[in-house]
Amino acid sequence: MIGDFEQQRVKLSTGVELDVVDIGPRDAPVLIFLHGFPESHRTWRHQLPHFAGRFRCIAPDQRGYCGSSKPQDVAEYTPDKLFADVFALADALGIETFTIVGHDWGGAISWGVALGGQPGGLHPAWAGRVTRAVIANAPHPGIFGRLLHADPTQRAASQYIRMFRDPATDALVREQGLAGVLAKAFEGRLEGMPTPPEEVARSLAWWENRDTCFGMLNWYRASPMEVPPMDAPFVEPPAMPFPKLEIPTLVIWALDDVALPPSNLDGLEELVPNATIVKVPGCGHFVTWEAPDAVNAAMEKFLAATG
Repeated sequence: MIGDFEQQRVKLSTGVELDVVDIGPRDAPVLIFLHGFPESHRTWRHQLPHFAGRFRCIAPDQRGYCGSSKPQDVAEYTPDKLFADVFALADALGIETFTIVGHDWGGAISWGVALGGQPGGLHPAWAGRVTRAVIANAPHPGIFGRLLHADPTQRAASQYIRMFRDPATDALVREQGLAGVLAKAFEGRLEGMPTPPEEVARSLAWWENRDTCFGMLNWYRASPMEVPPMDAPFVEPPAMPFPKLEIPTLVIWALDDVALPPSNLDGLEELVPNATIVKVPGCGHFVTWEAPDAVNAAMEKFLAATG
């Protein structure tokens, strides 16, 4: 069992306040860890103590989650605001450059942060501040968008997103909290997850908070990503030019992810020329704590090679 991490409250220029873990030497290279849905900074409970001896490790509870600010307006969760939170957090903590590390939704935001913040990146105010990226089981947006339109397996696996976005789900949220929504969305697909009981208890405490529930769901509701219904035609969408991510990037992929099949890796090297791909067999979506030794080893090797 891994105990609590001390958190500090950090006020961002973006108008939200985040609860943040900040451990490790202040003069060391910085790793900013972004969790996904429906978790918290504890996604990284096996990574933070492992790397904090040599890196400054920062892990926020992102907006909408746990005790951090949770605005209820869907418009407050558009990707541009979530990207901006990361750079505003770095500013608030006096950090100029960093490695971005993300899983699930945190990985989705990490793709955008890296593309905007790499040298010569898409966002002039951020360009040059992101030196490396580590992304675990979070699809590249250019690949994921295509698979949703053309691949039956990925589209079927993503139908839960349509449910999360549906206002008709709100009544279930108010009645049963997030646990009821998850049970309905992933019925028959959640058995066998090796979640420690104490971590379940931590999560349930927040999943009962209705403002937190809607804050988390707003990440899906504000996303521009289109998820077609299963009866829509399967067609290859028009090819769209996508900027390349040129910085060193480690992609860790658990192969038994029920929501994100390994087809999300197909063509990744074209979009991310400096990608290192590490596959983790026999592991589900929550690779950071289902297979922490594999994740830590992959990160160790990557960080040493790109330091």
